[in-house]
Order: sequence, then structure tokens, then C-alpha cells
Amino acid sequence: MKWVKPLAVGIVVLFALFFMISRPEDAANAVQGAVDAVATAGAAMGRFFTSLAS
Repeated sequence: MKWVKPLAVGIVVLFALFFMISRPEDAANAVQGAVDAVATAGAAMGRFFTSLAS
């Protein structure tokens, strides 16, 4: 069963490459959305810890 994880990773990478080649604007929007989500989560955590400290 050690072959399952590398196979799954390979399939995900191939799908991501296909998505980036066939629909580059949609791929860019997906990446931008993910980065925005991480930034929003970081800002929320910062507000949380600031409110704990005060």
C-alpha cells in the first residue's frame, strides 16, 4: 500500500498542470483565492491574540 500516496500525489500534480495549461485564468483565480483566504485567516488570528493581550 506504499504506492497509493505517490500515485495520488502524481495524479494531483498532473491535474494541476492540466488545469494551469488549459485554463490559466481560472487557475490564477484559484491561487489568488487561496492566498486571500490564508491572509484573512492570519489577520483574524492576529486580531484574536491582540484582543487576548489587551
